[in-house]
Amino acid sequence: MNFKIKILFLLFLFSFVGCKLKEKPYWDDIQKFKAIDRQNSPKQQEILFIGSSSFTYWKDVQEYFSNHPITNRAFGGSTLLNLIQYKNDILNPYHPKQIVIYCGENDIANDNKVTGEIVYKRFRKLFKIIRQKYPDVFVAYVSMKPSPSRWHLREKMIDGNNRIESFLKNEKNTFFINVWNKMLNENGKPKGEIFIKDSLHMNSKGYEIWKKEIAPSLKF
Repeated sequence: MNFKIKILFLLFLFSFVGCKLKEKPYWDDIQKFKAIDRQNSPKQQEILFIGSSSFTYWKDVQEYFSNHPITNRAFGGSTLLNLIQYKNDILNPYHPKQIVIYCGENDIANDNKVTGEIVYKRFRKLFKIIRQKYPDVFVAYVSMKPSPSRWHLREKMIDGNNRIESFLKNEKNTFFINVWNKMLNENGKPKGEIFIKDSLHMNSKGYEIWKKEIAPSLKF
């Protein structure tokens, strides 16, 4: 193989690898986080929010918890598998004093084969990763919420919530935050008025409920 052919082969190889990387789900979201961190060095010892779009949409989360410095690194419609995939990118730069997680709902909604038990096992894997990196950091898990558009999946979500809650009871420095019950009306159905038109994501009324449930578990 002569020199020119070698150069062309390497260019093709790099181009192929680059395209494959960009095909990874939420690649662009992670690159945006990296760009933000390059512009401003990540603050340490803040409360790190990670997870899916219910946190991503919470653009003014810092205003809800004004006494707690927060770094929000939730992205897209991510699953627990996506958080595991990008573990180094969303965990390593921040050295948080606490991690708050909202994820699992999309795992169930995106694949009808995923059960509450599978969500629990994926969460347990993520938790182990966090513990390996930060042995003593406080970890809070916000329960999967009762979204009207996903009400038909409620049994799986309730099962997943229950399994994760039981698991965390036996782990140090953890909190299980149950938002499920507070988001139901007197008939045991999701409160429609706390969701936006897609019946999946919340409006300010929904986030007020989350604020009240999450606030007592946040560390100073």
